[in-house]
Amino acid sequence: MSSQDQKIMFVFPGQGSQYVGMGGDLIQDFPVAQRLYQQANEIVGYDLLKLCLEGPEDDLKLTRHTQPALLTHSLVCLAVFRELTDDRVKPILAAGHSLGEYCALVAAGALDFETALRLVQKRGECMGTYGEGEMLAFPLHLDNVKHLAEKHFCAIAACNLPDQTVVGGRGEDLDRLTEDAHGHFPKKRPTRLKTEGAFHTFYMIAAALHFRPVLDAAAMAEPTVRVLSNYSGVAHDPDPAAIKTRLFFQLFHPVNWIGNLETAFHNELTAIVEFGGGLGSGPVPADKRPNLESMIKKAQRGSDYSIHYHAAINSQTLRETAQVLR
Repeated sequence: MSSQDQKIMFVFPGQGSQYVGMGGDLIQDFPVAQRLYQQANEIVGYDLLKLCLEGPEDDLKLTRHTQPALLTHSLVCLAVFRELTDDRVKPILAAGHSLGEYCALVAAGALDFETALRLVQKRGECMGTYGEGEMLAFPLHLDNVKHLAEKHFCAIAACNLPDQTVVGGRGEDLDRLTEDAHGHFPKKRPTRLKTEGAFHTFYMIAAALHFRPVLDAAAMAEPTVRVLSNYSGVAHDPDPAAIKTRLFFQLFHPVNWIGNLETAFHNELTAIVEFGGGLGSGPVPADKRPNLESMIKKAQRGSDYSIHYHAAINSQTLRETAQVLR
């Protein structure tokens, strides 16, 4: 089946899928990657490429560095893919998890690369400076964990799957929540996420207020492709002013990723392509696995949906996916 006969969604991962060495294969193999990384260096005002390639990891993990680094890598992957396919693979939807929503807006023509990079640079600075707390991922349904979280001054940060809910709060509050939840669900152990803050909760309100003037001033066009909103779980209103309000609210409201996936599935997709980032302990980009693949495939289980998933996160997977879809 050619790409013209398919209904394709482009997706982009969020924070946590960065790694030292990210982009090294791309700049070696593709001139467009070299150009975009050089442009990114000039926009952010420091050697972003060197940080991505060499670290140190602790610096790359800082939110103010992670967000520009991951957005650049994701959009470099997208640019390479468009070259490899002669830009003939057109999505009907675009979506991203948290930070990835900005990549999706670039893919849809609502933001240009420079504007998106400046936005996420400021977004990361605000979240790192004004946020506080940590995050905890529970293998539990929202209904099972929400009331427990609120007992301990914690809040829902993301609904990734029906049985995967992320909570944010202060470290000591998360400790008490963990102990309380163990009494109710002894076989469901949460995973602590070491972040610079309890992202997408009320602990990010101050960050959002500092970010708003930059967001308000950013040039944004109506997207040419529907983009899904983490805040609402459905497609953005195409009006740029409305998109900006949803990006503002996204900072201190839960990421409704399962809502995004359900909306996407109802559009009778035939394929999903994920761009950028990578997970796993292997030392080189080819060793990495995609960030969102597992959630996408789990969300399809037990349903009538059969959607082909493709990774485009390094030179190898970009070439393979381009060959299949072009």
